[in-house]
Amino acid sequence: MSSPADLAGRRLVLGLSGGIACYKAAEFARALVKAGATVQVVMTDAAREFITPVTMQALTGQPVWTSQWDTRAPAAMSHIDLSRQADAIVVAPASADFLAQLAQGRAGELLSLLCLARPRERCALLLAPAMNREMWSHPATQRNAAQVVADGALLLGPGHGAQACGETGDGRMLEPEELLADIVAAFQPKVLAGRRVLVTAGPTFEALDPVRGLTNRSSGKMGFAIARAAAEAGAQVQLVAGPVHLATPRGVARTDVMSARQMHEAVQAALAEGVRTDVFVATAAVADWRPAEVATQKIKKDGSGRVPAFEMTENPDILAAVARHDAARRPYCVGFAAESHDVVAHARAKRLRKGVPLIVANDGPATFGQDDNALVLVDEAGETPLPRADKLSLARTLVAEIARRLAPA
Repeated sequence: MSSPADLAGRRLVLGLSGGIACYKAAEFARALVKAGATVQVVMTDAAREFITPVTMQALTGQPVWTSQWDTRAPAAMSHIDLSRQADAIVVAPASADFLAQLAQGRAGELLSLLCLARPRERCALLLAPAMNREMWSHPATQRNAAQVVADGALLLGPGHGAQACGETGDGRMLEPEELLADIVAAFQPKVLAGRRVLVTAGPTFEALDPVRGLTNRSSGKMGFAIARAAAEAGAQVQLVAGPVHLATPRGVARTDVMSARQMHEAVQAALAEGVRTDVFVATAAVADWRPAEVATQKIKKDGSGRVPAFEMTENPDILAAVARHDAARRPYCVGFAAESHDVVAHARAKRLRKGVPLIVANDGPATFGQDDNALVLVDEAGETPLPRADKLSLARTLVAEIARRLAPA
């Protein structure tokens, strides 16, 4: 899930060093442009052996730079002009040789010269390593990677998997969609840096028999967006997800559950870990009740027309249980209220009943399964509406609100 203009107004230099992963650079460049960025490509001589400047120019709409001696720049100082205009330099792929150049401060061609000349206080350097697994694990490469990080660069990956040489291991360049998520995250304010956040998302499923059960229409999209936004904000995020078909956000640890009791157990287990949880966001649409007994075989019609009767029992109240934790270990609790009518009134009552500082209210039938939403934040001071927007944008706003409320503590 991405906001349609995540990189609107951003100016990026996309650097390509030599490696077969250059084939991914075309799709990556297109994704950056689609996200709203202006992308200026700079290629090494080795990169031009794998993909042509014509391809990259066609995808970005910008002329490609390949030589430090190019006289198109004023005073022939392209390494100064390009780096001063950029919000970030992203090198994907970053080969083993290129990492070595940066670690040693060498600037033999335009791309490494750009990285050396960039204004470090306002132009980030992000590197996506791509090489054979033996090259990546070599002590020299590991030293070089550690050195460029110490010098202020951010490493994106590498990934693990099949390589062009036929081997399998660490060293693959991340996929374009993974790189895009990491680039977007790099620009988000780190308002939750050092915090630990626990999020629940999606529906629960309460079995009636081996094939049927009770559930709801929650898609989990809002909860997953909140988990992503919290990770982008620098938090360590644990996501407890009901039965949904959504990709795990980058940098988020995920636990999958089915029933309300399983979700309750997973939340309690996360809170029992040695590290304090700072924030708990209960986005999941948890079933209030479950069948008292689950049939061991499928319940079938018998032709009598009689409808089976089920005795129901109440599920544990996950949010209220977390809110009752002792003060020393109690996280800042945020509940969600998906209502069908009188949204704000029900949210006010729920906040008091659960004993939490903040409830996020919305119209459930209008948002389940949708990519956008409209929210109302309800706390002791009153109500703050968040106008309709895509769920990731709303999640980022909510994360900023949570961080602001945590700040005095």
